[in-house]
Amino acid sequence: MAVALKVGATTSSAIQSTSAIGQPARQAFWILYAGFVALPILAGLDKFFHLLVNWDQYLAPIVTRILPVSGHTFMLAVGVIEVVAGLLVLARPRIGAYVVALWLWGIIVNLMLIPGFFDIALRDFGLSLGALALARLSAQFGSKPLGV
Repeated sequence: MAVALKVGATTSSAIQSTSAIGQPARQAFWILYAGFVALPILAGLDKFFHLLVNWDQYLAPIVTRILPVSGHTFMLAVGVIEVVAGLLVLARPRIGAYVVALWLWGIIVNLMLIPGFFDIALRDFGLSLGALALARLSAQFGSKPLGV
């Protein structure tokens, strides 16, 4: 009887470990994947509509002076790049997540040039760590989660 209980417990444990419910790492992958697809796309699109915030305020004045175009035009280009980055994560999270992490580090450098935006730079550093975690998890759970 003790053997039957042990076999039942082992079988239940094996079923749980092979299902998504029993795999915290797989769950973490899907949470990060969904977030790093949706958020860059939404933030990128909002560069055109300013429904969330006036994104132009986050461009460092020194960067604005160096640019050959207006700050607003540059932020529109940023929006396009962010949408493309989100789509890259959608299709190839293993590559796209590294691109997003690098992009976030560029944003951090820009924010560090603006007094009063250090809190947002810190938040973006945390986001970049999440992007790196997604890249690492993508190595295990497939670089093509949608089969593309």
